[in-house]
Amino acid sequence: MQLNHILGIDIGGTKTGVVCGTSSGEILLRSEFPTMPGRKFQEYFIELCSFISTTLQDSKCEATVISVSVGGPLDVFEGVIKSPPHLPEWCDVPLKKLLSDEFKLPVYIEHDGNAGALAEYFFGAGRGSRSIVFLTLGTGFGAGLILDGRLYRGTSFVAGEIGHIRIADNGPYAYGKHGSLEAYCSGAGIEKLAGIMFPDRWAIGISARELGDLAKDGDVQAIAVLEISGKYLGRAFALIADFVNPQKIILGGLGFRLGSLLTLTAMEEFKREALRESFEVCEIVPAQLNERIGDLASICAAIYQGGAK
Repeated sequence: MQLNHILGIDIGGTKTGVVCGTSSGEILLRSEFPTMPGRKFQEYFIELCSFISTTLQDSKCEATVISVSVGGPLDVFEGVIKSPPHLPEWCDVPLKKLLSDEFKLPVYIEHDGNAGALAEYFFGAGRGSRSIVFLTLGTGFGAGLILDGRLYRGTSFVAGEIGHIRIADNGPYAYGKHGSLEAYCSGAGIEKLAGIMFPDRWAIGISARELGDLAKDGDVQAIAVLEISGKYLGRAFALIADFVNPQKIILGGLGFRLGSLLTLTAMEEFKREALRESFEVCEIVPAQLNERIGDLASICAAIYQGGAK
């Protein structure tokens, strides 16, 4: 399939980006609006369509296809979103059909972890590798797996839902249970963790980015929260490395924004927990695309499924 311009949609728990890009990774246009996950999908969809229409009307964009990156669980090929933990009102939303009916263009949808993995594999830190695992580390905590050069989605498209794994018997509540990886390592989870550890100070909430700013200034309590999160992130590295044995684990979101504030403890725990043979061959690296990753991930469903790469 020959792709010219791609209309990309990156649906996150905090914001939605709408871009026009090319299969070579050039982003021509970009806009964004708050996702506001607590509202009904129909209200969100009206705003999304308005942003898409504005982008398609721009003379710089000659999109022939729509590509979506969104959190799972979802049916990739039917394009049905099944109540992701950060979009609780989106129950069995037929997004592919709705977009196709509205704009009369082919639509491709991919799990955001998979889309991020593809973006880094095609354009970033994964180039030249055969097997990588990408961790979203955003509002939620998911993974994308490219094994022996091919995207692995699983039998029912839920491969990579690593945030659902229980890593501790207690702790913050996220993704349907206490002590999940999402509860300890996602942006939303870290906010809850801070409130549990220091309720007198952060009971009303503080973002992971704000905690990072405080930790950089030497705030002892902020550092303590990120050390706990890093400990469980390191255990996630070990689980992945021992089970999948990838060349690289690539860190999106908080991984490149917080850097060593999160990864120093994580690497120590990774070394303690993983098999030596797994640990020694697995690089832990930040996403090379940095803040561009969401934009590039949004066009990768069309690039990969449409056969442009």
